[in-house]
Amino acid sequence: MSKKLFFRTIKRIFFSLLKNPVFYVSLAFLAVMVLLVEVIFRYEAGVTMENYGDSIWNFLIAFVAGYYDICVVTPVGRACSFVILISGILLFSTITGKIASMFMDMQMKKNRGLKKLKNLKNHFLLCGYREGFERILDTVLRSNPDITPDMIVLINDAPAESIEQIRNQPRFKALQYVSGDFSEQDTLNRALIKDAERVLIIADRSKNYSQMEMDSRTVLAALTMKNLNPKLYIAAELHDSKFQNHLEMAHCDEIILTSDYEYSLLATASSGMGYSNVIRELIGDDAESGILIEDIPASYIGKTYGELRNFIATGSVLIGLLQNTGNFYMRRQDALREAQKNPDVKKIVGNLKKIKTLKSNDPVLVPEDDFVIQPNTKAIFVKGKASKAEKENA
Repeated sequence: MSKKLFFRTIKRIFFSLLKNPVFYVSLAFLAVMVLLVEVIFRYEAGVTMENYGDSIWNFLIAFVAGYYDICVVTPVGRACSFVILISGILLFSTITGKIASMFMDMQMKKNRGLKKLKNLKNHFLLCGYREGFERILDTVLRSNPDITPDMIVLINDAPAESIEQIRNQPRFKALQYVSGDFSEQDTLNRALIKDAERVLIIADRSKNYSQMEMDSRTVLAALTMKNLNPKLYIAAELHDSKFQNHLEMAHCDEIILTSDYEYSLLATASSGMGYSNVIRELIGDDAESGILIEDIPASYIGKTYGELRNFIATGSVLIGLLQNTGNFYMRRQDALREAQKNPDVKKIVGNLKKIKTLKSNDPVLVPEDDFVIQPNTKAIFVKGKASKAEKENA
């Protein structure tokens, strides 16, 4: 820092102090304390004090520690010492009260989800709230062994008491919470959206929203999230399928049409064939049974489905492939990297257009054995629940 800048800074600080009333109150308080020290020495000199240093020491002990190290005997000395003692107690109690209030305010804001989160990366966002929210949390944790409670950030506008009641439970104690509208940029920034890895948006019933309002907010949230973090993997719940196109345009990776699933489940149950029981077992409630989606060994990319089926070990059944996994942002990045190797502009444009027309997470069930496995493809398995004996051996 140059001398000129230094003196300019000092000057600015000095003039700002002159405009602050607290500065004059502090000066007056300091002047009164100095006067009291002087008065005590004048009346106690030769009686209990030998020099001016004793008066200063008496002031420091009375003001800071709250007791007398030198026992003054004159009435004026005692009165002045008492004023110093009370002033110190009042000042330090005010300071400690302010500090305690500041920490309590910070903790209260954190508990109510009003503070910006810190030191989180690759975390999971769960947006929205409704009855039975605890069950959703339990299922998320069981279905994702790689996710621990401290990696989950709840974002919703639910009553603070409801969230506090959930977080008071030992298994949910480490959950992070951000209060606010999950479709607003400010709320998402407090949840560190740019460092998040995945998000699940559920139909939000924290307020009396209509189904159209719920779906509209879901679409708006997906658009905002993808704009803030294009790499984010988004799964979103919709009531009405007419909003599906909007979510697809927002590059939402998974769309859950709850009402359609409900109608389909009811329709299959009407056949009396036990479809609902089968579907319940296939969906499962853990990460080790039912329908499982796993990575395909890199050596099998470009090979056939039949070769992959022969490679799979017993214990699970390969039923198909999930194509175009991941998100479109990464796909575009791959295409652009390929473009750097290939100067053919027409081919680059063609690749990008092809990427836009791909259906994200497109399942292909039981394809022909000569079906060629493409990049960004995963395997779909069905696996039964392990018996008690198998669990004990494991």
